[in-house]
Amino acid sequence: MKTIDELLAEGVAGKRVFVRADLNVPLDGTTITDDGRIRAVQPTVAELAAAGARVIVASHLGRPKGAPDPAFSLAPAAARLGELLGVQVAFATDTVGESARATVAALTDGQVAVIENLRFNAGETSKDDAERGAFADQLAELADVYVGDGFGAVHRKHASVFDLPARLPHAAGGLIATEVGVLKKLTEDVARPYAVVLGGAKVSDKLGVIDHLLEKADRILIGGGMAYTFLKAKGHEVGISLLQEDQVPAVQGYLERAEKLGVEFVLPVDVLVAREFPDLKTKAPAHPTTVAADAIPADQEGLDIGPETRALYAAKLADAATVFWNGPMGVFEHPDYAEGTKAVAQALVDSQAFSVVGGGDSAAAVRILGFDENAFGHISTGGGASLEYLEGKTLPGLAALED
Repeated sequence: MKTIDELLAEGVAGKRVFVRADLNVPLDGTTITDDGRIRAVQPTVAELAAAGARVIVASHLGRPKGAPDPAFSLAPAAARLGELLGVQVAFATDTVGESARATVAALTDGQVAVIENLRFNAGETSKDDAERGAFADQLAELADVYVGDGFGAVHRKHASVFDLPARLPHAAGGLIATEVGVLKKLTEDVARPYAVVLGGAKVSDKLGVIDHLLEKADRILIGGGMAYTFLKAKGHEVGISLLQEDQVPAVQGYLERAEKLGVEFVLPVDVLVAREFPDLKTKAPAHPTTVAADAIPADQEGLDIGPETRALYAAKLADAATVFWNGPMGVFEHPDYAEGTKAVAQALVDSQAFSVVGGGDSAAAVRILGFDENAFGHISTGGGASLEYLEGKTLPGLAALED
């Protein structure tokens, strides 16, 4: 896999360099609520521009249905990238149409442009190879060189991620190189004890990574909505908590397998419960109560891990040498249910472990809850991509960058 350093050594001055970034940031209207992914790709864009490249930045945002949708425009992200770079960034209002062609043609050496959301074109995400390839052909006409640096999308077999690199000389950007290097530390010659913290809503999203990490981890801590499927698998009442009943047999199998392998599964011992899901807009007080994890009332739902569990998890992380964390411990967006996620983050800050926050909601939580990003070993920009890598899957976007 060619690196950006090798590409820069060959010279990019005057060349049109297509950077597949991940600018898929959360928006409140047109306001970016977390610019972490834009800041992550900014060094690669700045390096290319400083070397005289004519940089074309492209990304998806959200899930538009293959047609333009103003709610998913990349205009706010383009403006923020310009602020971070300290330069004017041009913005094309389409992907491969008249605006994109004109915007790219107007670039001079060292200038940067962002084209509109790639998913406004149905060819980007098409499962039909010919349709996807046709869109990749159009994108290839805009550029001379391809740099893949959108780690959050490398697990997708999309036109700009998988098909376009085959049509242009290509290299991996600095962000992708960093992300892959970090993930290798979680899969090859891991420093032990190795603890994995998994949270989030659905246990089905994490089954693959649990299956793979059972052979590698020393202990696995479970929180978030997925914890209630684990508690159900242990025979406990979970009330109206989030539950994937169809996954209970699979979870029981993992618990049995972990015991045979000597891997410690750590489940909540107490939880915060309420009769209603909290109002995340008004953040009105929710008045939860704390109950033992095996005593959740039938008419209430668990929404965060309790104080005893927070202390337990902090203790289980204190002596770890390596920690991977993906998924919040509760509904961290509401202050009454943020303490569990905050406790895990603080435990990682306090430990001497090489800690990796695995993207998605976990990365957002770290920033929203006010933690210094530099206090962690690495904060990934790609939750889904990180999980699939840890499952041992081949990621299309990485495979496409191989020589």
